[in-house]
Amino acid sequence: MQLTKLLFAALLLAGSQPVAAQQKARVIGILSLSAKPTLRDEVFERRLRELGWVDGRNVKVEYRFAANKVERLAVLADELVRLKVDVIVAQSTTSVQAAKNATRTIPIVSISADPVGNGFVASLARPGGNITSVSMMAPDLEGKHLEFLREFLPRISRVAYLGHRNDPSHRLFVKHAQDGGANLGIQIQPVIIERPEEIEEAFSAMRKGRADALIVQPLFANVMGLGPRIAELAAKDGLPTISSADIFAEAGGLMHFGPDPLATYERVAFYVDRVLKGANPAVTPLEQPQKFTLVINLKTAKRLGLKTPPSLISRADKVIQ
Repeated sequence: MQLTKLLFAALLLAGSQPVAAQQKARVIGILSLSAKPTLRDEVFERRLRELGWVDGRNVKVEYRFAANKVERLAVLADELVRLKVDVIVAQSTTSVQAAKNATRTIPIVSISADPVGNGFVASLARPGGNITSVSMMAPDLEGKHLEFLREFLPRISRVAYLGHRNDPSHRLFVKHAQDGGANLGIQIQPVIIERPEEIEEAFSAMRKGRADALIVQPLFANVMGLGPRIAELAAKDGLPTISSADIFAEAGGLMHFGPDPLATYERVAFYVDRVLKGANPAVTPLEQPQKFTLVINLKTAKRLGLKTPPSLISRADKVIQ
């Protein structure tokens, strides 16, 4: 009888505890090429909290930063797999590739330039594996980047493209730029580097190739934090620049045109929420960005001796004075 009373009391006590306290915290692994958390991570975690997932209460967020060393991503992805995380958020094409190589069972919520073109998913509508989330559509924008550069420089004829060799997306970026260039009569000069230390050498190649302007793969600014360095070298060489990296114009580049990354990371949190609640990535369609922004840095335009077309200013979402 006494034993029955004790068991009944224990059941009552358990029933009085919050559900989150009874459940084991879910684990979210973040795999990033960056060196530290960014504003995007803050937006992601804030949206997670709004969806009911609070770090330290019912979820634990495990960050792994490669600090711009692509070769480190495989090791870090393996670490997250050994931790038996419930989902991996892979924050760039190189991170998605490392995560995909590390596991075919743990769900991966990806942020990548072109998940279909890179072979990560079978299609946007039906991914078919363990990867889902948002396609940034970045390579598709290169033709538009060339159009914006031509509005600044009507006689532009040769544009350099700065790409990262270890990111498989660089081939897609260059191809889309070349396709856009062919339509506009602009020749594309691919300048592909492997390490940040090669940036000065890359600009030397651009000078030799007599580039009129430069398109920058978004990875350099958004993930690797090299936007200010690239923007400064370009300004010294008199090269107008554009990138789909949202912080590039803020860092001194002439223009940014691309998806709104903060809105994108809110959607990433939405996908993580769905996965933690049991959604199957194989049949969870990927989204494409709905909001694109144009930012123009007038200080950089003045430094380059360029007159900003009023038509561009009127279309800009933000103008940096």
